[in-house]
Amino acid sequence: MTKYDLRIAAWLVVGVVVLGLGLGFGIGWLTKPPDRGSVATSEPASFQPVPGARGDSGAKLPDDARVPGYEEVYVNDYADLLDAAAEDRIRADLIELYDVTGVEMTVLTIATMGDYGHSGTIESFATRLFNTWGIGNASRNDGVLILVSRFDREMRIEVGSGYGQSRNDDMKRVIDDVFIPAFKQDDYQGGIEAGVEETILEIGGSYPGGYDQGTFERGWSRIWRWLSGLGPWLAGVAAVPLGGAWIGIRRWRRNRPRACAQCDATMIRAGEAADDEHLDGGQRLEEFLKSVDYDVWYCADCGHMRIERYPAWFSGHGSCPRCDYKTLKTTTTVLQSATTTSTGRKRIDYDCQHCGYENSETRTIPKKSKSSSGSGRSSFGGGSSSGGGASGSW
Repeated sequence: MTKYDLRIAAWLVVGVVVLGLGLGFGIGWLTKPPDRGSVATSEPASFQPVPGARGDSGAKLPDDARVPGYEEVYVNDYADLLDAAAEDRIRADLIELYDVTGVEMTVLTIATMGDYGHSGTIESFATRLFNTWGIGNASRNDGVLILVSRFDREMRIEVGSGYGQSRNDDMKRVIDDVFIPAFKQDDYQGGIEAGVEETILEIGGSYPGGYDQGTFERGWSRIWRWLSGLGPWLAGVAAVPLGGAWIGIRRWRRNRPRACAQCDATMIRAGEAADDEHLDGGQRLEEFLKSVDYDVWYCADCGHMRIERYPAWFSGHGSCPRCDYKTLKTTTTVLQSATTTSTGRKRIDYDCQHCGYENSETRTIPKKSKSSSGSGRSSFGGGSSSGGGASGSW
C-alpha cells in the first residue's frame, strides 16, 4: 500500500468519524427534551378507585352511563390484547415516566363501549372515564389516557386539561402513524407497545430509558430507532455497508505495513505457525483459548521484532492477577438466592490455566429491587380533562 493509499484511507476514516459525530450531536441537539426542572412526585391526592373492574358492569354515574373500573393505575387490558411480558414492559415504561416526570399515563383496552351502556362517541366516553378515574396530578392536570376499544375499532389518547389544545396534533400523529397501521394488521400488541413509547416521547421528551442520555447518545439512539423502523430487511441493508466498513477499517489497521522503529525499513508479518516460535507459553495458551490473538512483525534488515496483542471481543477468560495472561477462568455458584426482603450470597472461584493461580471469594447478592417508586401507587392523583387529545379508527 502506497503513502497515497494511506492518505486516502486516513481521510475516509476521518470523514466517517466526523460524519458520525455530526449526525449524533446534530440530531441529539434537535431532539433535546425540555428542561424538566424539579418534578413534584409527592404522594398522589386521595382518590378512591372506581368500583367494578374486569367482569363488572362498571361504576354507575348520575346519568346512568357507566365506565369500567381499574385494577391498577398503569395497564388494564380488559380486551386481552397484551401478553404478560408486554404488560410488564409497558408498566415499567409508565412507572419510569411517572418517577422521572411526575406524569400519570395509563393504558386501557376494552372490547366495546357498548358493554358499559355507552352508545355515543369515543370522545365523550374517554373524557367521562378520565374524569371519573381522576388521571393525573390534581393541580397540574397533566394525566394521559390511552384507550383502545377493539371491536368498535376506535381508539383515543385523552390528555389532561393542563395541556389545553397544545398536544392534540401530536397525539393525532402518534395515532395515525404508529397505532393505526399496526392495528390494521391485527398487531394490537405491537401497536400498543410502539404507540405507548411514542406517546411517552411526546409527553416526556424522551423514549423510555433515554431520560439521562447525553446529546451524542440521544442522537444516535434516534438514528437507530429510525433505521429499525424501516423494517428488518431495510435495516439489514443499511447495516451491511456500515458493518463492512467497520470490519474493513479494523482489518486494514491490523494488516497495514509497519515501519521498523530501528531502521525505518518495512517490516514483515510472520505466519500463524511461524509466530508461535516467538511467543512464550502464556501467549501460546492465550491463542489456544482464543482469548488473545498475536501478530509477530520482524525486520529483515536489522532483525528487530515487534509483537502486537489483539484481545478477543468475547471471551470466557479474564486476566490473571498473578501472571497477567488472559487465562483466568471464573465460575460463580449461588449459595443463597436474594429476595426482596433479604440479601443472598454467591461464591466466585478463580482458576488460571497458565500459572495455576486459584482463589475463591464470597460476595453478597443485593436484595431484589422492588419496582420503581411509582409502582406503589394504587390510585390516581385526582386530575381532570376538558376533552383534549385525539382519536382514530381502523
